[in-house]
Amino acid sequence: MARGKIVIRRIEKMSSRQVTFSKRRRGLLKKARELAILCDVQVGVIVFSSTGRLYEYASSTTSASTGMPSIIHKYQSAQEHQQLLNPVSQIMFWEGEVRKLQQEMQMLQEHHRTLMGERLSNLGVNDLCLLENQLEKSLRCIREKKNIQLSEEIKLIHERNLEIKNKLEKKESSNRENQLIQLCPLIPEHLKYPNDNVPATPTSIRRATIIMGFQITTNRFFPSV
Repeated sequence: MARGKIVIRRIEKMSSRQVTFSKRRRGLLKKARELAILCDVQVGVIVFSSTGRLYEYASSTTSASTGMPSIIHKYQSAQEHQQLLNPVSQIMFWEGEVRKLQQEMQMLQEHHRTLMGERLSNLGVNDLCLLENQLEKSLRCIREKKNIQLSEEIKLIHERNLEIKNKLEKKESSNRENQLIQLCPLIPEHLKYPNDNVPATPTSIRRATIIMGFQITTNRFFPSV
């Protein structure tokens, strides 16, 4: 006697429903395993019971990596590829991206107007306090950055001034030495040799040069003639 056709509908009795789920789940996973072996394909099956328990099966082949994550990733990539190949789906995708960008731009514009003090009538006390705190925090950051840059600029200017000052002092010292070298031959003999038997010394040359109107500020000495 042939079996009657089973009507596909929800089983009302809990115990019968659980027994049927257990049997058919095992059969489904067995068929998936057989399909993967016989046809050398990747098969992934995910089943959640009514209580939320997970049952899954992921096949492994020699031509692909193993595991359910690789099958899910491959499925998602195939879905995205199919959407890009479909002109209608592609248009809908880019239209959605445009709407998202427009919404983000509108939100940024509203936030900018709020920061500039515009359209504050709709803000409550808490919102105004939050906005005030944000502005004060921004001002503190700006002041700190400004002070750091000013300190660096002042330090750089001080270093440049010190460098220029040192160069000028070296230049003036060199000029004085050159003037002294040029004027030494013009010193009278009786000033070079105050006593006939006493040779010229640095002190006597310095005194003679002062008499002629030049104050020596260097430590350069000249030998006796």
